[in-house]
Amino acid sequence: MTHEFPWVAVDSQVPDHIDTGLRQIGPVVAPAPTEALYAPLSERAPFAGLTTRRDIPYGPDARHLLDVFAPDRAPGGRPILVFVHGGAFIRGDRRIGDSPFNDNIAVWAARHGMVGVNITYRLAPTHGWPAAQNDIRQALQWLGEHASEWGGDAGQIILMGHSAGAAHVAQYLAFPRFHLSQGAGIQGAVMLSGLFDPATADPNPPLRAYFGDDAARYPEMSAVPGLVASALPQLYAFAALDPEDFVRQAHQMARAMRAAGKVPAVYQLNGHSHMSEIYSINTPDDAFAKLLLGFVVAVTGQPLMKPEQAMRR
Repeated sequence: MTHEFPWVAVDSQVPDHIDTGLRQIGPVVAPAPTEALYAPLSERAPFAGLTTRRDIPYGPDARHLLDVFAPDRAPGGRPILVFVHGGAFIRGDRRIGDSPFNDNIAVWAARHGMVGVNITYRLAPTHGWPAAQNDIRQALQWLGEHASEWGGDAGQIILMGHSAGAAHVAQYLAFPRFHLSQGAGIQGAVMLSGLFDPATADPNPPLRAYFGDDAARYPEMSAVPGLVASALPQLYAFAALDPEDFVRQAHQMARAMRAAGKVPAVYQLNGHSHMSEIYSINTPDDAFAKLLLGFVVAVTGQPLMKPEQAMRR
């Protein structure tokens, strides 16, 4: 950690040929070319040793759907990793076509003895703030009622989001009015390359689509004060090749934590881009995955399985 910036740099484990490709793509959000680099390293269905169920409705909207991945051999009472996908507030899904992403995140969780859950939520501009926060609440309520069917412990939830999904997780956590009673069992939160304060973010069309055109209201929608005040363990990460807005937002979050006397758990993922940080999960490029696993173990107190114990292919 430096004196100037309150974050920790995570050494790159990006393979050389992928590192070259990511540098050629540059600091932009580029799902398709990044997927082409990581797809050959990624596990695809069917997933040996895992129970998988897709397209489970958790609410009345057509996008109120989730997928569950659980290890066949794990005992009950396992932590649950709930992943909220990105997509610039206006697009995205828990899985698109035959892509191995974002299955990779829930599969990784199941390979380590957790229950992995990927959710889809309503999108802007049809559904603006706080639609996604209400959807997260509804998904958590569903998990409270059904998690035990897959061996999950609804009192041991890690809520994780990427990009717009990280913004949605941040907003959910920061405003208690969205919460279920007793915190819905959330033990920790992981936010990768999120936008935490719409008032200081670039006022681009996707941001306005979700938070509205009245920028004068943006300060009251900032998640930063609520996140700083929260006692919930939080892990933040951003990519060294992230677009500048995501880097600034991570810095703002880190400085706010430090100003409040807290040690900020904010990490820069060297060698990574906005998309590669998430596509690398469940591949040999595991620098962030190791950090994530350590966080889960620390906040849940659960000894998790090694992948080979869950019959990796």
